Amino acid sequence: QVHLVESGGGLVQAEGSLRLSCAASGGTFSSYAMGWFRQAPGKERESVAAISWGGSRYYADSVKGRFTISRDNAKNTVYLQMNSLKFEDTAVYYCAARRGTSYYIDENEYHYWGQGTQVTVSS
Repeated sequence: QVHLVESGGGLVQAEGSLRLSCAASGGTFSSYAMGWFRQAPGKERESVAAISWGGSRYYADSVKGRFTISRDNAKNTVYLQMNSLKFEDTAVYYCAARRGTSYYIDENEYHYWGQGTQVTVSS
């Protein structure tokens, strides 16, 4: 069983930056693919970024060039650096872990989820 805890959310002005962290415990972190998802009010949860066991990365078109996903296997942590934030980035951000080496965009492919952290961007 893997336990995920997100942190780093908050209120930020448009064009500002935030770094989300997701600390994992209870499993072999380096053997998991990790993903960040978000859910805005009234919308479905969507994939934002993902990183494979080997470091391959995926980004949603809406965040390409602004967000960076990374992982530190020594610290059992995955990060989401968010720059040039926009009002439409406002959402609850979730970290997810998937057993296996490859990342997936489909949330149903992920086995473990964090509780979420709120990101609010003021315009």
